Amino acid sequence: MTDKQKPLSKLTDDKLSREHMPKDYSISVDNYYKGGTDRFLLNPKTERTQPMKGFEAEYTDIIDYIVRITHRIWEEYNVGLIYNYYRHNSQVMDDYAVIHGRETVVENTLMSINAFPDLRGYADEIIWAGNEDVGFHTSHRAVIVGHNTGFSSYGVPTNKKVSYWVIADCLSIENEIYKEWVLYNTTSVINQLGLNVFQLAREVVTPVDFSGMKDSRSGEPQRLLGLGKPIVLPPYEGQDFDVDDFVRRAFHEIWNWRLLGKVNEYYAQNVRFHGTGDREIYGTGQLRSYFISILAMFPNLAHHIDHIYWMGNDAEGYKVSVRWSIEGSHRGPGLYGKPTSKPISMWGISQLTIRAGKILEEWNLFNEFAVLQQILLG
Repeated sequence: MTDKQKPLSKLTDDKLSREHMPKDYSISVDNYYKGGTDRFLLNPKTERTQPMKGFEAEYTDIIDYIVRITHRIWEEYNVGLIYNYYRHNSQVMDDYAVIHGRETVVENTLMSINAFPDLRGYADEIIWAGNEDVGFHTSHRAVIVGHNTGFSSYGVPTNKKVSYWVIADCLSIENEIYKEWVLYNTTSVINQLGLNVFQLAREVVTPVDFSGMKDSRSGEPQRLLGLGKPIVLPPYEGQDFDVDDFVRRAFHEIWNWRLLGKVNEYYAQNVRFHGTGDREIYGTGQLRSYFISILAMFPNLAHHIDHIYWMGNDAEGYKVSVRWSIEGSHRGPGLYGKPTSKPISMWGISQLTIRAGKILEEWNLFNEFAVLQQILLG
């Protein structure tokens, strides 16, 4: 396949390109945790397995770096290590807004640990790409377990145990994280605490204050060209399986073209889908119904892929990280209540497992609580 045939659009932001995608799983979570997380942390590897200029010598590769600094900051309570591992002008996008500067990262981490002082984190998956020159991209999916014995932004302690997952998509270079997109399964946490998600969406103060700045105008999402139809992607002319083309085509045809029948073309019949709010979906029939429910609530939505990278090969399969965003209007009935016609901005991260040209499993998180706030506030 020629370079002219490969890209559908600019592959990623920053300097990441196809040559920076790992071709196997020699550096992976599965290759590390054969003895379990605790055994790995107690007996870390000592021999460096990939070039990492500027990183502290004790870290053997990017997986080791992400796992161990997360453990030290959160579980060993060394919050101040953020000063070493985050750049002074780092940017973090969370459920609500963009956070500027590592001092704010320190503040937010302290508040989170205060709410769940016994929390433990378990790395389920880390999809990575890049190198020491362009930086390392890591999509870190972890399960967090803890008890709410401290005050949080949701109110007084409930003493209840929670177990939820998070995906942190980081860009790091020379021992510092300087960009991060992180999503928590917030609606799941609120439900486990025994609180009312809809009530909290109306009450919880977010870093973004729009009071006094209300404006009822909104434009149509840019999915259609004038009164025409959605953009038609050029036919794929390559002979080999191309991850970038496959994922972009699948998301575009299903979400922007509303070709829901294509779910059977891109997803395995027995697909497992793990979604925001602890949605567990099995099979293409259930998955198609879930996608339709989102489109019914936001019938004019436009879907965009903001960032994509992967690891793997045809024989072993691929693991893909996709960061995406949606804009639309709450015009239809559904889980979020009666239509309000309010514009919403949604963003999420999907981790895909692809084998033999089909998506076998998807982990999908988006800023659901913030979407509820956009619908219910004001």
